Amino acid sequence: MFSKACEYGIRAAVCIAGCGREGERLSLKAIAERTDSPEAFTAKILQKLVHAGLVWSVKGRGGGFSIPEAEARRIRLSQIVACIDGDAIYRGCALGLPQCNARKPCPLHDSFLQVREDLRLMLERTTLHDLVIGLREGRTVLKR
Repeated sequence: MFSKACEYGIRAAVCIAGCGREGERLSLKAIAERTDSPEAFTAKILQKLVHAGLVWSVKGRGGGFSIPEAEARRIRLSQIVACIDGDAIYRGCALGLPQCNARKPCPLHDSFLQVREDLRLMLERTTLHDLVIGLREGRTVLKR
């Protein structure tokens, strides 16, 4: 459903937001290891998230990536998806056809309208903090 970059971006943001004490920073290497993501690819994704103001970055010794808890409560998954994948997930055809609309629908078009709307609502309503809670309580994981 999401691009691989978006999947890694969401996992990285949740990892960073849940890293622990306020002000703690995680290195690129730690994020890649904790999310089972390729380090170089994760670096490019984090660069986008930093540029969009969704992740904080400090360079040099003692640096790394962070997301303060107050920001994790504010940042919606829809913002991360928009930053990495744009809005194609809300417009794209369920079967991947280049042109799909109500006038010339694919066989799944009408059924997929509700799926897309439900997805949009879930992404807009879910914060990073919501996902961090599951990690802290041990109910969810970021890697297997």
